[in-house]
Amino acid sequence: MKKIFLIALLLLFGFVLFYSNLPVLNYGFTGFAFILLLLVILAIVFSLGLTVSQQAKEVKLSSKPNKILVVLAGVLLVYCLVLPFVTSLKMFRSDLYQKLIGEVANGGKIENHIAPISIDEIRVVDENLANLLGEKVLGSQPALGSQVELGEFFIQKVNNDLYWVAPLLHSGFFKWMNNKEGTAGYVMVSATNERDVKLVQQIEGKDVKIKYQQEAYFGSNIERHLYINGYATVGLFDYSFEINDKGNPFWVVTKYLKKIGFSGNEAVGVVVVDAQTGTISEYSIKDTPQWIDRIQPIAFVEDQLNDWGEYVHGYWNFSNANKLQITEGLTLVYGQDNKSYWYTGLTSVGKDESAVGFVLVDTRTKETTFYKQGGATEYAAQSSAQGKVQEKGYRASLPIPYNINNIPTYVMTLKDEGGLVKMFAMVAISDYTIVGVGNTLRETLTSFKNVYNMADNKINPNSVSNKKAIKTTVTRIENDVKNGNSFYYFKVKDYPNIFVGSSQISSQLPITMVGDTVKISFDIDLEEIVDVSTFDNISLKKSK
Repeated sequence: MKKIFLIALLLLFGFVLFYSNLPVLNYGFTGFAFILLLLVILAIVFSLGLTVSQQAKEVKLSSKPNKILVVLAGVLLVYCLVLPFVTSLKMFRSDLYQKLIGEVANGGKIENHIAPISIDEIRVVDENLANLLGEKVLGSQPALGSQVELGEFFIQKVNNDLYWVAPLLHSGFFKWMNNKEGTAGYVMVSATNERDVKLVQQIEGKDVKIKYQQEAYFGSNIERHLYINGYATVGLFDYSFEINDKGNPFWVVTKYLKKIGFSGNEAVGVVVVDAQTGTISEYSIKDTPQWIDRIQPIAFVEDQLNDWGEYVHGYWNFSNANKLQITEGLTLVYGQDNKSYWYTGLTSVGKDESAVGFVLVDTRTKETTFYKQGGATEYAAQSSAQGKVQEKGYRASLPIPYNINNIPTYVMTLKDEGGLVKMFAMVAISDYTIVGVGNTLRETLTSFKNVYNMADNKINPNSVSNKKAIKTTVTRIENDVKNGNSFYYFKVKDYPNIFVGSSQISSQLPITMVGDTVKISFDIDLEEIVDVSTFDNISLKKSK
């Protein structure tokens, strides 16, 4: 009877461990083996039949350990400790790790891949700010805020607009018990406009209920829901919350395999779960719906890029010859082809300030392109921007690369200690001493172009091909003073845009009048207000 009770206790304990930990039941994964090893050790202890002698005051074994259990424990120890060491150690498998990223193509100029962009489309809201704005909109509804908490924000394109999206999650077991049908919606924060914050609780007149999520319990937990519905033997990673173009919420989960023994994680597809109904759909990489931006987890790509640069000459490269490493981290950007990419700089090992090139990795296919052109690392750009406003003590956000007038440029926000955006900064990737800051993006762009032009275009001599020069007549002109600098806004005959320039561009601007004939050059871009590169008042010369 005692033996039956102990067996039942072990089985119950084993069930609880498997149910709570959800280990992958497949070769290359050790979670399930560690649980089995623990159960076998307990079974061995129970089978020993320990007795205590009162006279001798010592513990004695009333029986020998079960040989089958001892052998099983040995096998599990070999599986958990020896096999991973032999099959996965980078010292022995460095060549496989180095090639795991796949073929790395050589790109031309990175500005040819990153799309030119209007300043209205520049990302000015990062994840930290999205969290602050999301918490604010959640706090404006006390009844809701006391029941739920804000989940992790994921950036994605929704109908070609860039948004941070986060689900509302249960804030505890009893909150889940009282609301098993699901939390009431999700939060959307525009990545380009911090005033565009939405709490989405209905779609096409129907209430949104996020039933399946990581903070739910039992069968409603998203990880357990997948586990008990056929995915116990599959590696799943990166539970990303995404919405389709209609606003319907889904969990997008990367399906992966172990390519190098017990390591070398490689994404092979996605499992998409309807967050409201629990419906599961599985796709290979090539068949994944277009609204899904990310298949390749950032952690996988980061590890594979570092291994690609680290083991360029194998494991025993103690001189660090030709070794490369990623810089600040990976950032999601959108290319000329409107696809999403993981972006990072690459530096030589031991050199942190300057990058030897930049990498774009397709977030769906993992196609990787290396652009061999020098420039500033993200950290150097941040330091340069912060140096411009050091008296204010602002901190720069992680820089985002953009193509501004064919100039590869880092754009970042400058925040106070409370995390609120106070200013903006633009830093030329090719030369981090070329910096523009301002209270608005327009002001920042003007400042950046002024500094760039005063540097005699030394970082991009070919940018002249994107300029236009016209001879025309001024029809209207006004000045505006910002931060002690005078900017002159003017209209000209037969051209629809408004032009702007400062006295740093030309000392003739302050004395220019309506009716003057002028010759101006400017960058051809997507802006309604155009910054002039040169300004020449022909009427002033004639009046001499």
